[in-house]
Amino acid sequence: MTESAVFGARPQSQAEADRWTCPHGRHATQGCVTCYQAGAGADATSPVWEVAVWFTSARPIPIRALHDVHRHGHHFSLDQPSTPLIFLLTGQVRAAQGVEAVAGLVGFLVQNRHIVDEFTVTEVRAVHSLTG
Repeated sequence: MTESAVFGARPQSQAEADRWTCPHGRHATQGCVTCYQAGAGADATSPVWEVAVWFTSARPIPIRALHDVHRHGHHFSLDQPSTPLIFLLTGQVRAAQGVEAVAGLVGFLVQNRHIVDEFTVTEVRAVHSLTG
């Protein structure tokens, strides 16, 4: 199962906004620290999602921070494609639904404001992993 969306191109309908709102009432693009923490403590029976989040930042992220993200576990990686101030955060997240996995991965950014203090999520993709 794959869930994906591009944000910002047009306003979301209420149904779309509801679809991308986690059980804690946060839109996935805003991140949810509770989903992030739940994913970190999830048991081995919870589904694994391969999540990718593209976001922009008003300021560059230091190279050291880009490399240090993997130390947080969960197989997280933060990369900067060739376009300035556009970043790609990827990781494996355990969650019941794709929206929770996305909200949790973005919640990682919220929890770790020292990495990036201001960001705008532009696109997300969550793929249910069969190998997790």
